[in-house]
Amino acid sequence: MSDEEGTFCLVLHSHLPWLAHHGTWPVGEEWLYQAWAHSYLPVVDLLRRFADEGRRDLLTLGVTPVLAAQLDDPYCLRAFHEWLGHWRLRAEHAGSLWRGRLADLAAVEYRAALAATEEFETRWRHGFSPVLRSLVDDDVVELLGGPATHPFQPLLDERVRSFALRTGLADTALRLDHRPAGIWAPECGYAPGMEATYAAEGVRRFLVDGPSLRGDTAAARTVGSSEVVCFGRDLEVTYRVWSPKAGYPGHAHYRDFHTWDHEVGLKPARVTGKHVEPADKAPYDPAAASATLRGHVDDFVDTVVTRLRTLRREHGRRGLVVAAYDTELFGHWWHEGPAWLEAVLRALPEAGVRVTTLRGALAAGHLGGPVELPASSWGSGKDWRVWDGEQVADMVEANTGLQRRLLALADAPHVRTSRDPVRDQAVTEALLALSSDWAFMVTKDSAADYARRRARQHTERFDRLAALSATDPARALAEAANLRELSHPFGHLDAR
Repeated sequence: MSDEEGTFCLVLHSHLPWLAHHGTWPVGEEWLYQAWAHSYLPVVDLLRRFADEGRRDLLTLGVTPVLAAQLDDPYCLRAFHEWLGHWRLRAEHAGSLWRGRLADLAAVEYRAALAATEEFETRWRHGFSPVLRSLVDDDVVELLGGPATHPFQPLLDERVRSFALRTGLADTALRLDHRPAGIWAPECGYAPGMEATYAAEGVRRFLVDGPSLRGDTAAARTVGSSEVVCFGRDLEVTYRVWSPKAGYPGHAHYRDFHTWDHEVGLKPARVTGKHVEPADKAPYDPAAASATLRGHVDDFVDTVVTRLRTLRREHGRRGLVVAAYDTELFGHWWHEGPAWLEAVLRALPEAGVRVTTLRGALAAGHLGGPVELPASSWGSGKDWRVWDGEQVADMVEANTGLQRRLLALADAPHVRTSRDPVRDQAVTEALLALSSDWAFMVTKDSAADYARRRARQHTERFDRLAALSATDPARALAEAANLRELSHPFGHLDAR
């Protein structure tokens, strides 16, 4: 593989909170099934095709334990299969209603639904883990793990933080027979000293946002006095695709994520313009989108090459660019995203860029000296305000109290030497309440009521189980069994 210009690492972060049995539309299971159909299936398909071509160390793929649990869950597998069938029926209905260019789009939707169903019924019928394991075993991807339910780690008590991380890494090892050496720290959240937790749990590398390294992301760096390594996201390159204000997916020719034909449940419009009302948006034109995509592929490759040449002039050696995105961007949020992703991964090596994983970047020598990292995240302001700001102060206070009660439950005398299903479920509910998603959704005013309800619901379930375990063990067992039907991502979780 050529590395004349330098090294490029693409990191994808795959995550959704626990959604099964917790609402459907507009927030809930529908969110999971849309991302599954439009992002996870096509991204895995392109990885499999690269694997068939003999490509190795292609990209670094983070999959959070709570998402993996849903993609393996028997209930979710059945429900997603039904969702795929409804997608085909919606496309058929659109074909009977839409005219002109939209009639062609309905036919494209129908074929996509059939292809997704066939892919799911053949390769995914036993869940995600067998599919992912083949990619990991063949070194097509480097796998990143993470804490069990994607909590914002800087706001966790050290014991809770360690337990959440240990539980998440153990879950990945059980599913894939592979314990990740690296993690995607949820929200890239970091507090000074967290590298000690990582080292204790066997984590050797993690991601931070570029400003945490004051923009010096041209090499990985050891953190403090530890041997744990951090990689910084290069925002100059990353933001060409997706930024708070601009990026490729907002181009007028691309399919509009927010505009629905609610009669058929499909998206018929192109972006058209930032300030154009949904009713006034132009019909989606796949040919125009495809032509725009080719230009954006060329632009991104040029951006990476230019950045690497600049780094080489500044540092006197080949540099490293790390671009990191949510996997759900590709297909779910940005309809054309998977096609762009495949084209970029093919074009960069042709432009003289080494494309590899974080592991591969270290093997290529992209490691600098130690660094002291500040408290940081990849959220607004690059600090903790999204998860610890005024809008969510009540949630932070509630989570702090929940952690105190969780630790009190853990420290309470307990006569049983075997596992206690009541305590196991109580701990599960506490971890689900501590998911970073709830505060993010409130701060960003994205289904904030749903997020507050979910956080409160799991906290109340924990408190109910904790109280019953001390006063009415028989009723506590029955309550825990009922809650396991709704929220049971980690069968191995042991409260002891």
